[in-house]
Amino acid sequence: MNLSSYGAPRGTRMTRRVLRGFNAQAFAEARRHRGISVSDLARLADVSQATVFNWEGSKGTPQIDLLARVMRILETPIEQVVTIAPEDRYPGDWRVIKGLTQPELAAAAKIATTTLRGIERADAALTDANAAALANLLGITVDEYRSAYQRARQRPAGTSV
Repeated sequence: MNLSSYGAPRGTRMTRRVLRGFNAQAFAEARRHRGISVSDLARLADVSQATVFNWEGSKGTPQIDLLARVMRILETPIEQVVTIAPEDRYPGDWRVIKGLTQPELAAAAKIATTTLRGIERADAALTDANAAALANLLGITVDEYRSAYQRARQRPAGTSV
């Protein structure tokens, strides 16, 4: 079995990037508030200085796992730099706020990563069992998760999740 995404059809690629709501200014403010230089943050988080500069300069969006690592060092919740109001969040936004990749959350929920991807894109049905498991792991109510799923289902065509 080949786990590489190289050559995979474009629509099936699973990303670790924060695609929605990353606030570069809030990220830079969080770093400055903690009094940590870009070089120290990069060293402590084991990322390049260019990565931190790019995030702060809105030249790129972070990978979820790297952002979670950096935010732990800054002792700041991800929610402070991924600024999507709870009532506007999709299922994937809740996962990002918790600093989890799709494979991590899927494994914890004991579901296939492709199933989670389908739920987050609202391409797949959300069962009661999956809603309960995912909501519990994300620390939200089942109703909040179902509402996020419905928002994803009703989003306009071409809107990313």
